[in-house]
Amino acid sequence: MNQETPIPTFSVLLSPTPRGARLARLLATEQLRTWGLPLDPAEHIVAELAANAATHGRVPGRDFRLTLYVIADTLRVELTDTRDDRLPQVRHDAEPDSETGRGLVIVDALAHRWGLAEGLRPRKTVWAEIVLPPEAGNPGSGAVGDQSQRTTGVREPDQAPPHPAPPSANSPSRVNIANSAGFRVG
Repeated sequence: MNQETPIPTFSVLLSPTPRGARLARLLATEQLRTWGLPLDPAEHIVAELAANAATHGRVPGRDFRLTLYVIADTLRVELTDTRDDRLPQVRHDAEPDSETGRGLVIVDALAHRWGLAEGLRPRKTVWAEIVLPPEAGNPGSGAVGDQSQRTTGVREPDQAPPHPAPPSANSPSRVNIANSAGFRVG
């Protein structure tokens, strides 16, 4: 009997606020610890993408979704928001003393590859992939698929892993964050 290993998946809806962006980073960090994976650079990538989702993807009354999953030796970070009219752009022209405008430059520098997957209107997903070091306690492996998406930034394209297909796990529409991760929200 051919038994597949389940794909480790974490997904949560968060409010598109600075508090929601901070919580995304904290929850991602705790999930990576649970899986025994290195925090760096994933926590920085989550922080930048969540800040972008909360700032540029904000629509009153609509949350953004953070999803993490591991396939083979690749950690994939996805942030989905409901502003498909505001596509991400790398800004290399940010003023030196500006406090904004460098998020995707940081993601581009830290991720092995990143890009945009346009979903059902009005959704878009900005994703980043991190190739895990061989010594990391890899919590999952599985088949690698393909999905229709636009690759925005790729480092070392000759060695880039194929895009993993998103997991087909049942994800809740809302998660009680205070109970699921031990954090108190309030």
